[in-house]
Amino acid sequence: MAIHAGGAGGRRGNRWRPALWSVAGLMLLAPLLAAQFTDGVDWDLHDYAIFGAMLTGACLACEMAARSTRSTAYRAATGLSVAAAFLLLWMNLAVGIIGSEDHPANLVFGGVLAVGITSAALARFQPYGMARALTATALAQALVAAVALIAGWGSDGAKDTGEILLLNGFYVMLWLTSAWLFRRAARQQIGAGSAP
Repeated sequence: MAIHAGGAGGRRGNRWRPALWSVAGLMLLAPLLAAQFTDGVDWDLHDYAIFGAMLTGACLACEMAARSTRSTAYRAATGLSVAAAFLLLWMNLAVGIIGSEDHPANLVFGGVLAVGITSAALARFQPYGMARALTATALAQALVAAVALIAGWGSDGAKDTGEILLLNGFYVMLWLTSAWLFRRAARQQIGAGSAP
């Protein structure tokens, strides 16, 4: 079953497009504005380029989902999973999840995102497959946290065991909520397909 709906779904997606890109633009300008008032924000061109690329990727993913389906559950699931991926990457680059942002163990979280992206591509972005992909992503997140704690990766004092568990638990919850929303979208799709 295809998730494409065309017609009204495309028009509805276009209604939110200016707001989506405007918020992204404001988020990109926020560090520049903050730098005028505090010395704690010291971004260079490289930082803005990375943040801009992350915002662009997130906005494009949300736009593609808005154009491809009328399902509110599918759109919400996509928005939540994109937000979770964005936050995971941003937090990892800014302050780190295991230890400080320079701790080499933080590179493992790239694997969590790789599991999600690869699984989603293999599922061809269909709702049931996406539910499985996000469940696999949640498991990968939990596995990374468990390995980090067992290996003592966060023992440099920057983050304690409770913080590592809390942060990773937060992301596991986001991935699983997104998986639940994709399952709901799949059930709606089946219900719509069986209607006379």
